[in-house]
Amino acid sequence: MNFKKISATLLAAAMLAGCSAGSTADKAASAEVNKNIDTLKMQFVPSRNVDDLTSAVSPLGDMLKDAMKDEGYTIGNVEISVSADYNAAGEALASGAAQVAWLPGGTYAQYSDECDVVLTATRNALSNDSENPADWNGDANATKRVTDQDVTYYKGLIYAGPSEKGKKLAAKVNAGEKLTWDELNDCTWAVQQSVTSSSGYIYPEMWLMDNYDGKTYKDLAHVTQINGYQGAFEQAAAEGVDIIVCYADGRQDYEKQWTSDWGRTDSIWNECNVIGVTQNIYNDTVSITKADKDIYNDEFKKAFQNAMIKVAGTDEGKKIISIYSHNGYKPATDADYDGARQALALISK
Repeated sequence: MNFKKISATLLAAAMLAGCSAGSTADKAASAEVNKNIDTLKMQFVPSRNVDDLTSAVSPLGDMLKDAMKDEGYTIGNVEISVSADYNAAGEALASGAAQVAWLPGGTYAQYSDECDVVLTATRNALSNDSENPADWNGDANATKRVTDQDVTYYKGLIYAGPSEKGKKLAAKVNAGEKLTWDELNDCTWAVQQSVTSSSGYIYPEMWLMDNYDGKTYKDLAHVTQINGYQGAFEQAAAEGVDIIVCYADGRQDYEKQWTSDWGRTDSIWNECNVIGVTQNIYNDTVSITKADKDIYNDEFKKAFQNAMIKVAGTDEGKKIISIYSHNGYKPATDADYDGARQALALISK
């Protein structure tokens, strides 16, 4: 008797039985996925004026419900809220108080053990992508969005406002001269309250570290934290702070308010000068909680990806997501944000 042949035959049969059992188990698991969700709680971060943001995203609920229905999901209600700050949105995902949240890359990296990225935003490219700060300044260099080109990254900028100290910094940079640490340390800086904000906190601090022998915000004599970019630009216009940090197209968002609401007589491009340019920052995420089994599964992820991409492709959807300067979305993986994790690790030392 050929025992080797019998053993091989039995092994093959066992493997087939195992595959069959596994396939059945997979089908059973798939069948157990709940596709009737009573309430989907979505949260946005306040990188824009909260009232404007709430108004802009309010139609998203019904649009998403319709798109998810096409994916086989029935959602009874969509609750939309705006978090107190970026970290609060991360905490909401971690606890399951929110099931979906729009998070900057740095915030996602901070909370990626408790949530999972499903989409990354695409943005219109900018007419300027220079690493030289002087190239960004003045009306002649006013930044414009390039509507026929999408990118998955953006730059953070360090801006000097129209205060006397800010003007001195800008004049030196525009003349091609390097700023000294003492000059920066003599100024009042405004950074975002959310320490996981990519362009409002993390990457500008990395710029300091890269250019000034590892020095951080803690080494600066005068740092204030502000919640939201509008407040930062408003403080700069009032000459209450000398330096602010923001994403590269921030001046576009507040160009009109600079003169109409905040009392400036010259343009924001002439008065709010770039003095530093950060590394490229990977775009914002749409992330889901790991705390809710109805959400954290492959079926929901795929359905949500398809639905949001579909919504973002409509005229009304584009209008909604433009509040964040998003142009669309594409599927994302956790590995896309390894760079953001590295940045967090670097500045936490």
